[in-house]
Amino acid sequence: MAHSALTPVFVGLRTGLHVLFAALTVLVVVRAVFAPSASSVVTLVLAGVLIGTYALGGLFVGAGAGRGPMLRRVWLGVLTVEWVALLWLTSEAAYLVFPLFFLFLHLLGRGWGSLAIAAATAIAIAALGIHGGWSVGGVVGPLVGAGVALLIGLGYQALAREAAQREALMRELLATRGQLAASEHEAGVMAERSRLAREIHDTLAQGLSSIQMLLHAAERTDPERPGVEHIRLARETAAANLADARRFIRELTPPNLDDEGLGGALRRLATSQWAARGLDVDIRVSDTVELPMHLQTALLRIAQGAIANVIQHADASTATITLTVHDDRLAFEITDDGRGFEATTAVTAPPRRSDSFGIRATRERVDQLGGTVTIDSAPGKGTTLMVDLAREPTS
Repeated sequence: MAHSALTPVFVGLRTGLHVLFAALTVLVVVRAVFAPSASSVVTLVLAGVLIGTYALGGLFVGAGAGRGPMLRRVWLGVLTVEWVALLWLTSEAAYLVFPLFFLFLHLLGRGWGSLAIAAATAIAIAALGIHGGWSVGGVVGPLVGAGVALLIGLGYQALAREAAQREALMRELLATRGQLAASEHEAGVMAERSRLAREIHDTLAQGLSSIQMLLHAAERTDPERPGVEHIRLARETAAANLADARRFIRELTPPNLDDEGLGGALRRLATSQWAARGLDVDIRVSDTVELPMHLQTALLRIAQGAIANVIQHADASTATITLTVHDDRLAFEITDDGRGFEATTAVTAPPRRSDSFGIRATRERVDQLGGTVTIDSAPGKGTTLMVDLAREPTS
C-alpha cells in the first residue's frame, strides 16, 4: 500500500479484520475442546488448517500482491472451501463468514464480491438451520451481517479511491508550486538582467560614447600634432569597449519570445547578426514546438553564447542549430565546421579564457535546468555541443 495520510486508517481496518478472523477461529477451537463431540478432533485439525491458510494469504494479498490476481483468488477459493467444510462440522464456524465478506469484496471487486457475499450468506443460514433448527435469529443474523459488511466494504473502497485522488491532487499541487517558484525565480532573474542592462546603458555605455566622441574631435582638431597616435589609440580602445558594453546590453536584455518563439528569434539572429559576421547558420527548430518561456530563454542564451564562440574562435563558415523533441525529453544541438579544439582542455582551462568561460557558463545554465551538456570536438573536425533537457509542461 502506498503511504498516504489515510494509511494508518487502512492498516487499522486490516489489522482489525485479522484479529476478528483469529478470534472467531479460536471460538471454534474452544467450543470443540470444552463441548467435545465425535467430530471434535476433525474440527480442531480443520480449524488449524484454516488459520494456517489464512496466514499464508499475507504472501498473496499483502506483500505478494504483485504475484497476480489469479493466485490470490485461488487462495480465497481454498479458504472458502475450508470454511464450508468446518461449517459442516460445527455451527460456530458460521460467524467466520463476517470477515470473509470483506475478503470477497477486496479480492473479487464490487460485482463478483457482492455475489460471493450473497452465496456465503445463504450457506451460513442453511448451516445454522441444519445444526440448530430454523429460527428468525438464524436468518436475520447473517443477513444483517452481510448488509453491514457490504456497506463497510464499499465505504472502505470509496475511502481508498478518495485517498488516491487526494494524493494525486497533492502531488499535482506540489509540482505546480515548484513550477510557480521556478517561474517567479526566472522572472526575478529577467528583471535583474533588465536593470543591469539599463544601468550599463545609462552609465558605462554613455560615458564611453562621450569619451569616443571627444577623442575623435581632438584627433580631428590637429591631425599632425605630436601624440595624436595616442589619442587615436585611446579612441579606438573606447570604441572597442563601447561595442563590448552594447553587446553586454543585448545579452542581458531578456528576449521577446512571445511573438516569434525560439525558432523565430534564432532565425532573426542568424540573418541580422551572425550572417553579417561571416557565419551561415542553419536553424532547424520547429515553430510548432511549445516550451516554457524560461526554457526557451535558456536555449536562446545557450545558442547565442555558442555561436559567439564559433565566430570568435572556430574560424567556421557554417553552423547548424537543431532542436529535437522526444516525448518528455528534448535535445538541443549546435554544430559547426570550424577548426575544433581539445574539449577536455577547454573545459578545464582557467576562467580567464573567454571560450572556456563560455563553455562553463553553458554548463552552469544547463545544470540549473537539470540537464546535461556533451561536447564533441577535435582539432580540424569541428565542434558539436549537445544539450539534453527534460521537456517541462508549458502551463
